[in-house]
Amino acid sequence: MTRTHQLYELEVALLNGPITEAFAKKNPTVARTIQIRSDQTLEDLHEAIFNAFDRFDEHMYEFQIGGKGPMDRKARRYVLSAAMDDPFDDRKPAGDVTRTTLGSLGLKVDQPFGYWFDFGDDWWHQITILAIHDEVPRGRYPKVTQKTGESPPQYIDWDEEEGDDDN
Repeated sequence: MTRTHQLYELEVALLNGPITEAFAKKNPTVARTIQIRSDQTLEDLHEAIFNAFDRFDEHMYEFQIGGKGPMDRKARRYVLSAAMDDPFDDRKPAGDVTRTTLGSLGLKVDQPFGYWFDFGDDWWHQITILAIHDEVPRGRYPKVTQKTGESPPQYIDWDEEEGDDDN
């Protein structure tokens, strides 16, 4: 019997973004555990992360595999189709998120990689491979299996935040 799929268990941790000091104090860790099949794409993973963090407004995003952390110019970048031929970026992308499956990336347990959402607000996430299972239970994937911390608001209402300091 040939194995057709594997199941990746990923921890997606928010590294930074436009969050307030009050939110950060109340939520020192914001992370989601997501299960996704090896035949699903990075676009599928993006949609799972987008929903897991309660976002509502789509923006550009990319995944960065390899390298030594966010924005490492040596990391392989996987981008939206529209960004494949960006004349303003001298770094050629490694692939298109709509065509790149998780199984094609050669990921290993404990390997971290980056996810950058909204190039203006710069929501940075570190994704760590927690486990790779050879059996995939029946069900719909990707799916969130654990949430730590509240989801930060996608946009901060600075007027409301300033009012919080008037104690």
